[in-house]
Amino acid sequence: MLIKQDCAASCPMRMSTKRSLWYRYPAALPLGLIVAGGQSTAAEQGGWTFEVTPYLFAAGLNGTAGARGIEADVDASFSDIWDNLDIGLMGLFEARNGPWIVTFDALYFEVSDQASKTVTGPFGQVTVKGALDVSSSVTVLQPSLWYRVLDERTKVDLGAGLRYTRVSLDLDVKIATVPGIVFPDGRRSFSGSESWMDLVVGARVKHPISDRWSLTGYADLGGGGSSQTYQLVAGADWALNDRFTARAGYRYAYWDYEDGGTVWDMSASGPYLGLGIAF
Repeated sequence: MLIKQDCAASCPMRMSTKRSLWYRYPAALPLGLIVAGGQSTAAEQGGWTFEVTPYLFAAGLNGTAGARGIEADVDASFSDIWDNLDIGLMGLFEARNGPWIVTFDALYFEVSDQASKTVTGPFGQVTVKGALDVSSSVTVLQPSLWYRVLDERTKVDLGAGLRYTRVSLDLDVKIATVPGIVFPDGRRSFSGSESWMDLVVGARVKHPISDRWSLTGYADLGGGGSSQTYQLVAGADWALNDRFTARAGYRYAYWDYEDGGTVWDMSASGPYLGLGIAF
């Protein structure tokens, strides 16, 4: 399956700008699993082995976020999110025993004062840069259970998990426009939150190309709380030694959620960098 961000891309009820996810900044989406690897002597002998991977996801957000009938475009690069990030935390935990693998991916970030360009609602459509400020926080939690179906030189795991996403947002009208931007009750600001759960199924692959280097891939697809959500990851692992593994690659995550006036039709994509620590 980090930040200080505007709600445009991170909050279903506080959305108005697209955002990114990463270690200091979360970003968002959510999201997803970075393929964890590395074997230890304990794994070869049988029994449980564990690995923790703190990581940075330098993602940008693109899509539509909205609440109470007001929707805003979200188009924020990693640098945009970084400039407005309040806090961001990201990490992946993996436990393995034989062919069975349990993972838990977590992401949290807060972003403030992200300016949206296009706003749509009962008042019509307004295209004014900075007309609406969005502050938001995004939480993505995903526990998953995997089974190794191929354990040759190439490793293949199949699994399923639950992706919990929670978005909180503050929408604040900053510029008077014609037509005027107002919420259904006549207010010019709004705060709220929304959360949902999706069931996802996925596959991950690891193929060594040398004694220390391996290529990795991950894909999942699901839905439930949202109409659709999916994630794609492609990267490489470098085994520094038996305990530490450097990981880098590219990650794309997407959510299509709409319920009760809350809209989160958002993608988060960008490079990631992490360090796996086995114990």
